[in-house]
Amino acid sequence: MPRVIPPENLGCPPIRALTFDSLGLIKVTEARGKERGTPTVVNTWGEMNASRTVLAASIDDRLRNPLLAVARKDGNVEVLNPCNGDLHFSYSVFGDDGCSPEDNEISALHLFRKKIDDQAERSCTLLTCTKKGDVSLRSVKFPDSHGDSTDDASPKTWKACGSGEILVGKVDGSENFSLFGGKRVEANIWDLEQCTKIWSAKSPPKDNLGIFTPTWFTSATFLSNDDHRKFVTGTKSHQVRLYDISTQRRPVLSFDFRETAITAIAEDPDGHTIYVGNASADLASFDIRTGKLLGSFLGKCSGSIRSVVRHPQHQVIASCGLDRYLRVFDVKTRHLISAVFLKQHLTGLVFDSGFSGEETAEANTVVEAATEEKMTIMDQEDDETEEAPVKRKKSKKEKRSREIVFEGEDDEENEDEIEKAPVKTKKSKKEKRSREKVVSEGEEKDELRSKKTREHKKKTKKVKHNQEDLV
Repeated sequence: MPRVIPPENLGCPPIRALTFDSLGLIKVTEARGKERGTPTVVNTWGEMNASRTVLAASIDDRLRNPLLAVARKDGNVEVLNPCNGDLHFSYSVFGDDGCSPEDNEISALHLFRKKIDDQAERSCTLLTCTKKGDVSLRSVKFPDSHGDSTDDASPKTWKACGSGEILVGKVDGSENFSLFGGKRVEANIWDLEQCTKIWSAKSPPKDNLGIFTPTWFTSATFLSNDDHRKFVTGTKSHQVRLYDISTQRRPVLSFDFRETAITAIAEDPDGHTIYVGNASADLASFDIRTGKLLGSFLGKCSGSIRSVVRHPQHQVIASCGLDRYLRVFDVKTRHLISAVFLKQHLTGLVFDSGFSGEETAEANTVVEAATEEKMTIMDQEDDETEEAPVKRKKSKKEKRSREIVFEGEDDEENEDEIEKAPVKTKKSKKEKRSREKVVSEGEEKDELRSKKTREHKKKTKKVKHNQEDLV
């Protein structure tokens, strides 16, 4: 699961991403609105079939008649309309060779971009490469109805390697040169017009311990659309290498990134920043001029990253992989701004840069205006209800006080008599006790006095008797 996204980073600019998964589905995810929005899945094309897994994809997101090409596991290449998913045509790269797709799957696909004119509006050019190095470059005309395509001319074919497996294939921005590499296949550059190899890399020397690292390229990209001489590769041995074919055959710069295989590399339009993803779900940006780590992207994935793409207009990148999440990151802050769960293992993604989201934004503004009108009407109704008198139920205390007031008005004449009448107040226990104590003390004093008077009388009697006896 992705980490918690801070509130200030929620939402992303209007983007449209097409993702491909291991069951052959194509899912369209859009973030609508002129400002930041939340990406949601709006369309799903295809049927679930493991034999139709999408292995590679390429898009020509021109404004007029955009095209999307996908290469599937069964050896078929399909050209679709990326706006609605309609199939223009499909063909098989294996033909009648008798080679099974399991032994020789498609590893690279490129749909050429070119200016649209009346003659080329119903055609396209495709480059495909299989694991065994069979490269095919063909121009195809769209059929009138859905079905097989028709080739303008016989396709150009050649072998990119004699042994090993081709795992990486890229075409530069000018679409005149292509790059190939893979397992036990060194990186090499081909001229597409002449179909000839113009440069081949030389394997790096042994390390200090005398250990030779076998060649195993897993990803690659050109640094600039205008220059095919500089490109970056990622290897199975977690190395990132920079090549410059105008200087030497060995890497100009090489550095390690974590401890797992590099699985995806994307370039930035500035020409010197790259984004690297690996099999342990780490995503980071580097300055390829010095090999300095610029920073790691927050919001760590939980599965191997299979594709990283930089949006050509907005400051965001997207990644997808085996954890089934499409994640969108901000390039400047390197924070996760959105994550969408897509249910299947994802094999790749592309951006549709022609998507602006203005139509949906206009619809949203209409809905917002309608809701604002409703709110104003509700506020007016609340004001009217506040002005009207409100009848509320009286409490028991208020009723009793009102009865007392009415009784007092009826008996105004007898108020003086009521005030003159003696009022008997109930004495407290302390007062009673103090009163009893005072009474008991008075009785004791009276008894003492009576005692003293009696004794005095007795004494006087005795004195009188004694005097009489003396006489």
